[in-house]
Amino acid sequence: MFKPDYPFEGVPETGTTMEVAPGIHWLRMPLPFALNHINLWLLEDGDGWTIVDTGIATDEVKEAWLTIAGTHFTESKPLKRVIVTHFHPDHMGLAGWLCERFDVPLTATLSEWTYARMLSMDTPETLSDGFHAFYRAAGFDDEMIKAVNGRVGRYGKIVSRVPTELNRVLEGDDISINNRNWRVIIGTGHAPEHMCLYCDDLKVLISGDQILPRISPNVSVWPQEPEGDPLALYLSSIDKFRTLPGDTLVLPSHDWPFRGLIERLDDLAHHHVERLNDTHDACKQPSTGVDILKCLFTRELDSHQLFFAVGESLAHAHHLVTQGRVTRTTDGNGVHRFRAV
Repeated sequence: MFKPDYPFEGVPETGTTMEVAPGIHWLRMPLPFALNHINLWLLEDGDGWTIVDTGIATDEVKEAWLTIAGTHFTESKPLKRVIVTHFHPDHMGLAGWLCERFDVPLTATLSEWTYARMLSMDTPETLSDGFHAFYRAAGFDDEMIKAVNGRVGRYGKIVSRVPTELNRVLEGDDISINNRNWRVIIGTGHAPEHMCLYCDDLKVLISGDQILPRISPNVSVWPQEPEGDPLALYLSSIDKFRTLPGDTLVLPSHDWPFRGLIERLDDLAHHHVERLNDTHDACKQPSTGVDILKCLFTRELDSHQLFFAVGESLAHAHHLVTQGRVTRTTDGNGVHRFRAV
């Protein structure tokens, strides 16, 4: 089992920073979920600063950013830009607020910005029917469907207004920060076009959620793409990182900075092989997404975790369908059942 090499002791308190490489400062902001924190990055950038990821849109996180601004941003060294790795609300959440308050541009991939804009403008009226049909098909009963109502159109409530324009980056682009090149590496599966940043001079990778040291990034099927195979995308995209040096310092969005990148990639691939085998075993009898969930997740889940768990269960089932190891049928009520071949 993979054991990360954690080179730093302790974590930065909210509103403070810790330097983890020359000019790279670690921030940690609270989240109102079971996963109760996110790591953000403040990079020295010549005559200013660059932010990578922003935290969720709460008053507590805004106050923490104002504290950081008071100790770091000055007239001679202001904030210059905000970079967001992907659209999830703990990453994109305060991008609009920061960009507007400090009059700086947003840098992101087009898919992540577009997804954020789309979800922030969706409403329960535009989403309810599709969400209900998707989760009914996954095997949700009437009681579970009640939890769906609390999630429909929720994104716009936990992000500030998403900027109406962006500086777009693509796979392989170089972003110059503090006179060093940071290469854009695009990850998929966890999010549509997740930006990771690698600096060869420093041997540092800002991995976002694509590579985490201890937990597996969530790879889910969601109502917006009900027939997707995100696990195929994820597994193929993590191989891009195998060309990086083995002693790369990885800066993830959760847990702690670590070393052991290649071993962690092997561990993640092995984890999903095991999950696929467990899913295949669960499908020896016709099984819904909820049936599979109960086999893969034996601990008690809160309503927030439930949606990630069923999405991940469906992701493994859909990948098995793609591989020809499982078939899917639909009954007269629109419920999907998966069965091992």
